Amino acid sequence: MGSATIDRTPNTRLRERARARGWSSARDLAEHLDHQARRLGMNVIFDERTVRRWLSGHSRWPQRVHRDALERIFGLATEELGFVAPTVPTGVAIAGTPSGARIPAAPEDADIVAALAALGGADVERREFLTATGTVLGLLSLPGTPAHAAPATLAHTGTVRVGATEVNAVRTMTTAFGDAAAEFGGGHARTLAVRYLTDTAAPWLAGTYTDTTGRDLHTAIGELAHLIAWMAQDEGRTGAAQRYYAHAFRLAELGHDRELAATALRGMAVQAIDAGHRATAVRLAEECVHHAKDLADPRAQAYYRATLAQAAALDQDRTTATRMLASSQTQIERAPAATSGTSWASHYSIGRWAHETGMILARLGELDEARTHLRHALDIHGLDRKRTRAIVLADLGEVHLRGADTETAIATWNDFVTCADGIRSLKVDTAAQDMRARLHRLRRDGVPGADELEHRARTTWTPARPR
Repeated sequence: MGSATIDRTPNTRLRERARARGWSSARDLAEHLDHQARRLGMNVIFDERTVRRWLSGHSRWPQRVHRDALERIFGLATEELGFVAPTVPTGVAIAGTPSGARIPAAPEDADIVAALAALGGADVERREFLTATGTVLGLLSLPGTPAHAAPATLAHTGTVRVGATEVNAVRTMTTAFGDAAAEFGGGHARTLAVRYLTDTAAPWLAGTYTDTTGRDLHTAIGELAHLIAWMAQDEGRTGAAQRYYAHAFRLAELGHDRELAATALRGMAVQAIDAGHRATAVRLAEECVHHAKDLADPRAQAYYRATLAQAAALDQDRTTATRMLASSQTQIERAPAATSGTSWASHYSIGRWAHETGMILARLGELDEARTHLRHALDIHGLDRKRTRAIVLADLGEVHLRGADTETAIATWNDFVTCADGIRSLKVDTAAQDMRARLHRLRRDGVPGADELEHRARTTWTPARPR
């Protein structure tokens, strides 16, 4: 790969933003940024020398901690402050990334190592979604788009010997990061997971290993990349999440792991569902089911078919949604009671299925059935995971409200606020915002308990939690 392009153009945009706030010199800007960062409780230092280099163009892309602070203080994306991400000359440009940011077109190990390192270094980016279906599917090299074939062998010769111990280490760390994220939200451990990926795991791809170890290593690192994608998505960093999903997909293809590839596609499909991009959601969900068609695990089949049901429900395709939901139910009922394996799909339980089914039915207007499934999910799903339980409670409260049962909605939402305290998750925060918006009308109508619930929610979610 070529060297990064160096641009010494002065950062006039940052200077203009600073002057608009009365900060005319590098010293003034550094002092005020340092003060604002401390006021926001951020553990970062702004010194005059660093700020002067930014203004002069000698440092075109700040460190992650500085980017986090600058975005919060100015309320703008890093690129909108005149910073330019490092450009890797070879590769395929991706919509929604910082100007010039690229992911390699070919999946050679050296390119993947560099791309993962670059992605980790540019982790705080615009929260955009690739809305063009062709762009998304082209990026992932799905059928109907220019594809790259996985190599016949993954045996590799490098400077560091890699074996089962390293593969197990990656999987152990992925489990630890995943447990923390499932309990407290993706915002709690994502930066640690990114550092482990870029500094420890990804460089092993350039080591010496056999073909068997190579497949296991690519899959294990793909699972870690997928987890980081989910964590970024849960933190509201949509663009970064999508690029991690793309890397997870490529690593899965190299490791010949169809389940991981399908799971990465599912992650992107869920992003499209959350963003309301109906056609993209359906296309990705269909491709997810297609990638998984030969998998024997009924949990995996239930997992992916439920996703297609969600996308179809969003698209107002009741026929497909109902058919996929019934097929998903058949598969989950065939699954053994005890989960086995460490993959994402292997943890798909009857409780998670019940939660997703409840929300699909609610979207289709079948509120009684939706409430039944959500209560079932609440009884057996997420009891040991605060984040999941909070989301189920929030959803159930909304369905009760849609059914005009305001008393039960208020009681359920009170449980949600109690459970959600301390969780750093965009999904939980969004549920809280939706709840408070609906409480405005309930308070105006004099619904008992609405004022007290609004006060509890305001205390819990104000000021906004740092991202």
